[in-house]
Amino acid sequence: MNNNLIVSPTALAFAVVLVVIALAINLKEKIGLERDMIIGVVRAIIQLTIVGYVLTYIIKFNRVWLTALMVAIIIFNAAQNAKGRADGIPHAFLISLLAIATSTLVTIALLIFAGAVKFVPSQIVPVSGMIASNAMVAIGLSYRSMNTSFHDQRQGVLERLALGATLKQSSAHIVQMAVRTGMAPTIDSAKTVGIVSLPGMMSGLIFAGVDPTKAIMYQIMVTFMLLAATSIGSVIACYLAYPRFYNADMQLR
Repeated sequence: MNNNLIVSPTALAFAVVLVVIALAINLKEKIGLERDMIIGVVRAIIQLTIVGYVLTYIIKFNRVWLTALMVAIIIFNAAQNAKGRADGIPHAFLISLLAIATSTLVTIALLIFAGAVKFVPSQIVPVSGMIASNAMVAIGLSYRSMNTSFHDQRQGVLERLALGATLKQSSAHIVQMAVRTGMAPTIDSAKTVGIVSLPGMMSGLIFAGVDPTKAIMYQIMVTFMLLAATSIGSVIACYLAYPRFYNADMQLR
């Protein structure tokens, strides 16, 4: 089975052709994403190659501190990327770091306590990567939603403040919308899993020869895990971020 999963240089060449086609379409239609696409492809190749060798070392030596260090690196980079979507929100990195770390570590702790995974690098590193990346996307979408809403609804917020509302009361509808926006992709994915898509965990196990009925159980676990993580992460990030839109005199910045 493992021999069937080896990707040949020819197969990779065909994959590159697909990227070239996408790039050509982008250039022809003048969409303006060619630079990001090229950077994304180059970074993906370099990062995945490095991670492959690093994971080989970590899994081989199986040290707790190395596993914990890898999880910390994943969380740090996820927070840094989420900060890039904050568009000027003060202390966005620290807020993102706290939100992603909390959602990732709490979820992993519950999975270990339940016996669903063991604290070994071959299980913890991929699971933490899935959790942190989904929390990162949710938080990034939440930041964008808040920035847009505070800009578009500025007058309404000012009127509520003038009438004596607290910062939380004035911002409640914006925060709620931001959390919903952040969680929307994960919820949509949960609604269509198995019907529209066969997600990574399930597909990977089936490719590896695991009985599909066993793979389903793992995918259900992953789906619940991601729903919990994105909910925790987006709520923490939104409720810590919205006060940053006001100054010390309770005025919108």
